[in-house]
Amino acid sequence: MRTDWTDRSPLEMPLAELERQLINAYLSGAGYDAQSLLTLDDAEARKILEAASRHASEALSEVEARSHYLRTLHGEM
Repeated sequence: MRTDWTDRSPLEMPLAELERQLINAYLSGAGYDAQSLLTLDDAEARKILEAASRHASEALSEVEARSHYLRTLHGEM
């Protein structure tokens, strides 16, 4: 099954929006706002943003692994 990405900019990765949503969800759960953290220039804000990025990366890796597994089960790979 292929997804039609014609409504997206060709420079944007297919999972970029999901990554942004995962980061924002992590920050909201921790009681922060992405925009306010991006305006700060201290070590604590950077640490929080790095943790949010790691969380999103781990979640995306899981999504990709599950997708690969399902495609393998269905004989698409």
